[in-house]
Amino acid sequence: MSILLTGATVIDGVAEQAVEGRAILVENGRITAIGRREDLPVPADAEIVDYSGKFIIPGLMNANVHLLVNALYETLVRYDGRYEDLIVEAAQVALKAGMTTVFDTWGPRRALMAVRDRINRGETVGSRIRCAGNIIGFDGPFSADFDGRIAGVGTSYFVDRVNAAWVENTGRHLMWMTSEEVAAEVRQYIERGIDFVKYASNEHGGLAAGAFLVFSERTQRAIVEEVHRAKLTVQSHATSVEGLRMSLEAGCDLVQHPNTTGPTEIPDDVLELFGRSNCGAVVFPVTDNGLEFLKTSISDFEWTMWKSADANIRNLISSGANIVLGNDGGIFAPEVLQEPLIKGTWNGMPEEEALGRLSSGHFVWLRAMEEKGMAPMALLRAATRNVAEAYHVADDLGTLEVGKIADMVVLDQNPLQGAKNYESIHAVIKDGARVDLGALPEQRLLTADLPGPLEEEARYAKALHHGVRLPGCPSCLTARH
Repeated sequence: MSILLTGATVIDGVAEQAVEGRAILVENGRITAIGRREDLPVPADAEIVDYSGKFIIPGLMNANVHLLVNALYETLVRYDGRYEDLIVEAAQVALKAGMTTVFDTWGPRRALMAVRDRINRGETVGSRIRCAGNIIGFDGPFSADFDGRIAGVGTSYFVDRVNAAWVENTGRHLMWMTSEEVAAEVRQYIERGIDFVKYASNEHGGLAAGAFLVFSERTQRAIVEEVHRAKLTVQSHATSVEGLRMSLEAGCDLVQHPNTTGPTEIPDDVLELFGRSNCGAVVFPVTDNGLEFLKTSISDFEWTMWKSADANIRNLISSGANIVLGNDGGIFAPEVLQEPLIKGTWNGMPEEEALGRLSSGHFVWLRAMEEKGMAPMALLRAATRNVAEAYHVADDLGTLEVGKIADMVVLDQNPLQGAKNYESIHAVIKDGARVDLGALPEQRLLTADLPGPLEEEARYAKALHHGVRLPGCPSCLTARH
C-alpha cells in the first residue's frame, strides 16, 4: 500500500528549520522518500492526500504513561477479568491525542503485553505500546506503596490476586536480598517478555514522602548491568537528590520525574552529571496557572516541594540535560475525579492545567515547558526524537526520515509558533495508515459519562464528612505524608 502526502510544511525533528511544500511517500508502512512532489518516484496506484497549509511532525511519543492507572478497588472489582479492555481504551485515547507510541512504566504485565501484541498484529487499533510491568521493588496496588487502605477491606483472595498481577517476583521482598539475588530475579522477569525495566531508587512516598532509598548503590548497579546485558533499557523512579545521583551513577538510560527531589533543589554537581550523561530526564512540569492553583490548595510543606520541582526543571533545561516528555498519563473514571480526595492535588487541577490526563496532559507538558524557557524545536524533539533515543528505538521511530516507520501527526497550526498549536490535530498517521479519530475509543468504559442520578438520591440525606487528601502521586492513596 502506498500513500503520498503532499503540500505540507514538514518538521522532521532532524533539521533545525521547517521545510515548506514537501511531499512524503509512504510504502508498506515506512517512509520511502521525502522531497518535492515532482522529484518523487510515486507508484501509479498510490493514494494522494493533499495537506497544503498543514504541518506534519513525527508521531508524538510519551515516555511515561500508565494505561491502567485507575487501579482503585472499585474499578478493579468492577472490571475484574477485563483489564485488557481498559488498556485498549487507554491506548486508543492516546492515539487519538496524537501519541503514536507510549511507554507504560507501571501496570499489570500480562494484560499490557497482551494488548501490546494485539496492536502489533493489527488486530486492535491503538497507540504502539512498550511496557515494563511492575516497578522493581514496589508492592502492588493494594499495598502501602499505593493504596494501603484496601487490605482488610477487600477479601484477602481478591487483594492478593490483584497484587500478584502487578508484582509477581519483583516486589518489596527484593529489598532483603543481595545484589546478585536481585539481579537474578530481574533476569527472570525480563524473560517474561517486557520491553524495558523500571526499578525503584526511592520509595513511593507512603512512608517518608519519597525520601527513603529502596536499593543500595551496589544493587542499583547490578540491576542496570543485568538489564543492559539483556540489551534492554533501564530507568529509575527517583524522588530525592541521592536517589537521582545513584541512578545516574548506576548508568540508567532514563530517570523518571528527576525534578521531584522533595524540598531540596538539585545541586550543581548532579546537574552537571545529568548534562554530561546521555540519560533521559523525564520531567513533570506544571504550568504557571497550575502552580497558582496548587499554592492555594496545598500545605506549606507540599508547596516547598512544588517550588523546588519547578526550579529543578528550569535548572535541568540550562544544564543541557536530555529532556524527555512524560506525564504519568492515565485515565481516571469520572467518579474518581469528583472525589474530595482529589482536590488540592495535581489531578484536581482544572482540565486545561492537569498534567496527568492521558488525553491532554502531554499538551499541558508542552505549554509548561514553553513557559519555563524551552525552545520550540527542543520541545518538538522532547516529544519525539529524544524519547526514541532514550528508549533505543530511534532506528525506527522519533523522526521523519527515509526508512523509518511512517508515524506522523498533521497539525492545522505551526507548533514552532506556540506549544498550544500541538492541540490543532488534523490527522494522525500510524504505520503509514490514517487513523479514524472519530471512532476512538471504540468502547467507552472509564471515559464514559456517569449515569444519571437515581430517583432516591433526591431524597438522600447524609452526615457531613470529608476524606483524607491524596498526596502528589495520582495512584498513592495512603496520605501519610
